[in-house]
Amino acid sequence: MDKTMLNLPSYAVRLGGSREHPKIFDVLRRNYVALTPEEWVRQHFVHFLIEQKGYPQTLLANEVRLQVGDKQLRADTVVYNRNLMPRMIIEYKAPDIALSQRVFDQITIYNFLLHVDYLVVSNGHEHYCCKMDYEKNAYEFLTDIPTYSEL
Repeated sequence: MDKTMLNLPSYAVRLGGSREHPKIFDVLRRNYVALTPEEWVRQHFVHFLIEQKGYPQTLLANEVRLQVGDKQLRADTVVYNRNLMPRMIIEYKAPDIALSQRVFDQITIYNFLLHVDYLVVSNGHEHYCCKMDYEKNAYEFLTDIPTYSEL
């Protein structure tokens, strides 16, 4: 895994675990988690939101459990407003995974449950953000990730 080539700002990464089972500190879960390529992207993106975009750390959650019938799902990151209502879902992929229609279909399923205003997908290289318009049953791709105050 090439840890240097993301299209995200660097931050003071905290690594742990062992050479065979490396871990990275998740500031939201306050715990070390398995260091996978997708987790490397998630941690950089979360720090980008907090440090560059003004997202309150206390209003972000990783690995949010969702249920559709008897099927358990997990949204990678959910951003909440100050009333603890979900506003944004973020789906991460490893840097070598293309952001295909299948990725957008996956995040759309989560949105059927959470009904948020923004959907974001990122593989660390490319980031796409959509603003939902439920009245027109449409969405608009934004040119940048909004700051928290713009949500």
